Amino acid sequence: MELAIDEPPSLFLFIEYISNYFVYYTVNGVILVVLLLFSALISGSEVAFFSLSPEQIDACRKSNNKADKKIGKLLDHPKKLLATILILNNFINVAFVLLSTMIMWKAFGKTPDNLILIVFATIVTLTLMFFGEVIPKLFANQKSLKLATIMASPLQFFYKTVKPLSWLLLTYGNFIDKRFQKKGYDPSVHELHEALEITTKHEETTQEEKEILKGIVNFGTLTVKQVMKSRTEVTAFDMEMGFHELLDKINKSGYSRIPVFVETIDKLEGILYIKDLLPFVDEDEHFNWRELIRPVYFVPETKKIDGLLRNFQEKRVHMALVVDEYGGTSGLITLEDIIEEIVGEINDEFDDENESYRKIDKATYIFEGKTSLNDFCKVVGVDSSFFDDVKGESESLGGLILEINSTLPTANEKVHFDNYVFTVMAVDHKRIKKIKVKINE
Repeated sequence: MELAIDEPPSLFLFIEYISNYFVYYTVNGVILVVLLLFSALISGSEVAFFSLSPEQIDACRKSNNKADKKIGKLLDHPKKLLATILILNNFINVAFVLLSTMIMWKAFGKTPDNLILIVFATIVTLTLMFFGEVIPKLFANQKSLKLATIMASPLQFFYKTVKPLSWLLLTYGNFIDKRFQKKGYDPSVHELHEALEITTKHEETTQEEKEILKGIVNFGTLTVKQVMKSRTEVTAFDMEMGFHELLDKINKSGYSRIPVFVETIDKLEGILYIKDLLPFVDEDEHFNWRELIRPVYFVPETKKIDGLLRNFQEKRVHMALVVDEYGGTSGLITLEDIIEEIVGEINDEFDDENESYRKIDKATYIFEGKTSLNDFCKVVGVDSSFFDDVKGESESLGGLILEINSTLPTANEKVHFDNYVFTVMAVDHKRIKKIKVKINE
């Protein structure tokens, strides 16, 4: 006699069915949210990293913070970083779409109605676009450094992980770029000067207008080092100086803004604006003038002057101290120095006209050794790139002669280059002070 086995009650089957579905949708829903969060972070990091200013990037490279240093290292290879971000973003977005599709198949079957497909595609697209692109990029634009710091470590990890894929992507991109790019070239500064000469050979164009146009052509190529006043020409005051001695030196200097240092000029504390002293000129020797010092703005030697001009406008400052790669004071540059590169020399009632050179005849000049090569080329009417092959790291006329001659020349010694004859008129044990320049036909 066979015993009948009772079937599980339908209520148990229903509970098991609901439980399985609840676990399935909960787990996959959490995964979808995580993928969307990753998509937002990766997408936002693209804007965050590539919207950092040069000053912020430079600060990150010099920072002792590990995350900041990682930002600097990643941005040393911007194309590879961008490729890594794009690869990650696409993988995450594809995973989000595939998982969403699986959930839809589970809910509506593998052949859902067209209307369901349209609604599903619209929801997924809008979700990815709004929460994975628009919102994170808006946030990243406002908090670029903060988001870049958060994403520095993950991106450095994936930077190494997807390196083969990013290399393949960049190689293919470079091939396509070279294969289909328009055949053309960017005109050099020399070619722009030649075009300028052709287009300004009209009587209506004055020499002053030609010089201004030449200044505009050269403006984007000049660095701070080429335009600045060198360290030896900078007037600066010691913080330990007494108030009356300070006033006496200010009267003799004739400057309206003067750097202030501690011990040496390499330890600058700030800038003293002379107008800030005016209400206190009657104070006694013990007046604490150091409280009037304003912060100093530092720039590297390699910074382009067109970018520095924008910085001056944004920060509303007229002066910057130039530092070399080791952090030492290299020189000083003012707003007037930058503007003079376009409009020519700006002399006020306190300036000596043409103090750096004197013209003897059509082909003979006497220059100060400290004259910048850029100013020298403008005076003698030669392209600023004429001496590029021999000047080395020097940016002054005296430095050029040292580069050509290899040693410090003696008084009355002649140095030849091309059709130029440089006669050293005055020299001390460390530098060339005065030079006679003869230009042969």
